[in-house]
Amino acid sequence: MREMNPPSSRLLGFVQLRVGDRVIAVPVQAMKLAQDGGRQPGGFYAAPGELGIYVDDKANAAAVADQIRSASDEAAQHFGRRFLN
Repeated sequence: MREMNPPSSRLLGFVQLRVGDRVIAVPVQAMKLAQDGGRQPGGFYAAPGELGIYVDDKANAAAVADQIRSASDEAAQHFGRRFLN
């Protein structure tokens, strides 16, 4: 999980995660991201009062799908620890 205060971004939609008996809608936002030493940018973020998934607005559709898939796994772990423990 990454903590950040997202800059201006564009809402792409929502990912629905089922954690136990809860369904959680997590917003997906595209924004300009700096490349981080070859690591694929994007991921789940948590800030006080704010949760979401961010993806690189310059990435192609396949890369965005990979970023969303990976970030959804991070989000599911975050919510699992929060609600199931």
